Formats: sequence, C-alpha cells, structure tokens
Amino acid sequence: MNRKDYMIPAKYSRRQMLKLAGAATMLGALGPIALAAPSRAAASQGGRILVVYFSMPETDNPKNMTRDEDNSTVVINGKVLGNTQYVAQLIQEKTEADIFRIEPLKPYPTDHRTLVQLAKEEKKRKERPALAGQIENIDAYETVFIGYPNWWADLPMALYTFLETYDLSGKTVIPFNTHGGSGFSNTISTIAELQPNARVERNGFTVSRNVVARAEPDVEEWLVEIGYKS
Repeated sequence: MNRKDYMIPAKYSRRQMLKLAGAATMLGALGPIALAAPSRAAASQGGRILVVYFSMPETDNPKNMTRDEDNSTVVINGKVLGNTQYVAQLIQEKTEADIFRIEPLKPYPTDHRTLVQLAKEEKKRKERPALAGQIENIDAYETVFIGYPNWWADLPMALYTFLETYDLSGKTVIPFNTHGGSGFSNTISTIAELQPNARVERNGFTVSRNVVARAEPDVEEWLVEIGYKS
C-alpha cells in the first residue's frame, strides 16, 4: 500500500538513494516473539535488542501476483514476505535480536483498494486499532528497532496504538520503514513526540518497495554506520 510521490534519480548510489528518500518519505508471519541470546552488538550497546515491526503483505501466494500484491511483498526462496517484514528479518539476523510482529486484533483486508481506503479512514478518524499479542518483558530491552510501511505519509494507526501502549523511556529507538516513494515523511518526528523520553535515532533506514529485495547490503552498511554491527 504505497503512493509514489518522490522520484529518486538513477544516478545515485543505493545508499545515496536511501538518504534522499529519507529526506523527502503495505507491506507474513513470524509468529510470537522469538527469543535470542544477546549479541556482541547488543552487549556493546548496553543491553538486549528487540525488533518490532508492522507489515501488511497483500498475498501469501508467490504465483500470479497482481501488480499491487507484488508491490507489497518480497519473495525469498519461494516464501512470500511483506516488504517491512523482510527488512525486519534482516535486522534481526544481523543483530541477533529478538523479534515481535505488531498485528491488529481484527485482521486487515488484503484487497488493495479496500486496504488503502481503510488506512485512509483510520487516519482521518485517528483510530487506535486494538492489537493482538503483547510484549511481556519490554523493560528487558535497551534498544528497540521499530519498522513500518509509510501509509498516507504517516505511521499506520496500529503503530500509534503500539507507541501509546508501551513506555520506551530511556531506550534507544531506531526507526526503519518501506515506502513507494515517500521515505519517512515526518514519521521519525512523530515517534519522538509519542516517546519523548526515548533516544530516537534520526538516522533511520528507509527503502523503496522497488529495491527492497536487494536491500541486504544497505541494511548491513546502515547497521555498521549506527554502531550495531562491526
């Protein structure tokens, strides 16, 4: 679920493209939180790492996808992942973090037009959809990566529910997102406003749906850049 409103010139490198997109700013199931031993990166940053993400792939069938379904997904070894889900997996693997998927209690529709309209209406009404599942031990984490697609130049409303439910005070919060041309929009500032006592990393990772399947080297470069991978 993306709207193209910012074109990135082809002459730029991938990392430059990401930074331009971030200056300017739907999309699987990993199941419940998967516990992992703290990595060296986590230890160097002073505590355990958690990757939290919201992703809305519009199909789980890798065959005969519509254009909209293809835009919202990445197919890796025959498995369909949401765009944001794929980036979340990369971060989780490279930092040896724990991982948690944000899911609405009432599942969203996968039909593209219906989903786009629902997202628009939720934003207009400032809804806070109830979430399925919860993180029991949020205090155990020092760093929380938060991932989401850009919906209508904003956070999905489910992210508002999450950020208004959990107190991330004193933690380092690191945003990452996927988009159809709009990068982060103002979502990093929104996260900082909702979590005023957290240390929100302004150098987040943003990637276009058009290149997300090739994002692994850029994710790794970014993690090195912000000090979470050597």
